[in-house]
Amino acid sequence: MKNIHRFVLVVVTFLCVSTSGLSQSGFTLPSTHTKYKFSFKLINNLIVIPVEINNKKLSFLLDTGVKSTILFGLPNDSLQLNSLQRVKVRGLGQGGSVTALKSENNLVKVHKATNVNQTLYVIFDESLNFSTKMGIPIHGILGFDFFKDFVVRINYSTHKITIYNPLTYKKKKCKKCEEFDLRFHNGKPFVDLDIFNEEMLQEKVTLLIDSGSSDALWLFNETNYISEESVNYYKDFLGQGLSGSIYGKRAKLNRVSIGSHSLNNVNVAFPEELALENIKFFEERDGSIGGDFLRRFNVIFDYSSNKMSVKKNGKFKDPFHYNMSGLVLEHEGMTIVKDAKSVIGNANENNNEASSVTSIPIGTVYDILLVPKYVVSEIRQESPSALAGMKKGDEIININGRLAFRYDLDELIGLFTSKAGKKITIVYKRNGMTFKAKFVLKEMF
Repeated sequence: MKNIHRFVLVVVTFLCVSTSGLSQSGFTLPSTHTKYKFSFKLINNLIVIPVEINNKKLSFLLDTGVKSTILFGLPNDSLQLNSLQRVKVRGLGQGGSVTALKSENNLVKVHKATNVNQTLYVIFDESLNFSTKMGIPIHGILGFDFFKDFVVRINYSTHKITIYNPLTYKKKKCKKCEEFDLRFHNGKPFVDLDIFNEEMLQEKVTLLIDSGSSDALWLFNETNYISEESVNYYKDFLGQGLSGSIYGKRAKLNRVSIGSHSLNNVNVAFPEELALENIKFFEERDGSIGGDFLRRFNVIFDYSSNKMSVKKNGKFKDPFHYNMSGLVLEHEGMTIVKDAKSVIGNANENNNEASSVTSIPIGTVYDILLVPKYVVSEIRQESPSALAGMKKGDEIININGRLAFRYDLDELIGLFTSKAGKKITIVYKRNGMTFKAKFVLKEMF
């Protein structure tokens, strides 16, 4: 029997919750609808959707890798929750369990889909702030509770989700689609893939399908893929778990195949065992596939039939990139800046109506703005940014001549994973003093 562990990665953060109890009713569409389509945001390979809880509009991650619906604290303004009771939850990381509140009989809406009897788990740990990691408000995670009640089509190309009533759903013919059997354990879907190591030896693995993972692939057993003597990996911060930070190794796999579809030079991460202690996992599980893998397909999940269908999209051949800067940034509140603007005046050259008008600068005014504050939350040792002198806690002011607050956090992630050889110049503050770092993005392999 395999020694397997359970984890869920979210952005550069991830969450694993060991709770019990599911809603007894479920989500339904209005009787006038057999299907409904809506848009989602794709941020660092993660799906963000609008969710209403007891008539309060929020933003959630849609995550196939979690069983229970989770709410991270409460919004600044009021949100009524019903039937509260205190419970303990345990997740990934080097700490212990944390306290949560279990709330039952809640009204939850995802556009036209409604559940009038939803169970929520509310976690108040301030370190579990996904909003800082993604640059937009993230209030919770929705998973099995939603997927079990519909056939869910995720079009990663158009950023559209279509949900179908499984009782009336009719499968369309699709020559380029490939269908796979799903196995479920504790409300989580698993599928078999083939992976190939450096010697191109093939191994069949059972992986959790985890749309809440920003990475492509995670494996628990590194023995067949990397060794301490090899140079085909590097150690890195992998994310923030429910019980603390997660560290591990990152490497590449020569090939990963799902059915007839093969992807080459695929990113893979191996979490350290310390972060996985005391977590109960599906015994047959070897790891997870996440958003950087899934986004290369348009996917249909049919939990009622234990099936998943995939079709290659335009992103299929995109190369797999790592963060080559070594920097992990987060949105740490807001800061005040002065934005300079030139004031332009007009002057007539000949003091008559027919003469031309010349614009001349007459001064500078400043707009006082409240803008996002980006700081370094993690930095990889011996990375280009670390060798350039940057440290954890540095506040980012300017990147490549552009004020930091003019970037979305997702843009910065894209910048640091863009291409080897790209020059990066960062102006940053530390202890009230301003510094400049210059470095070049460098491939790790």
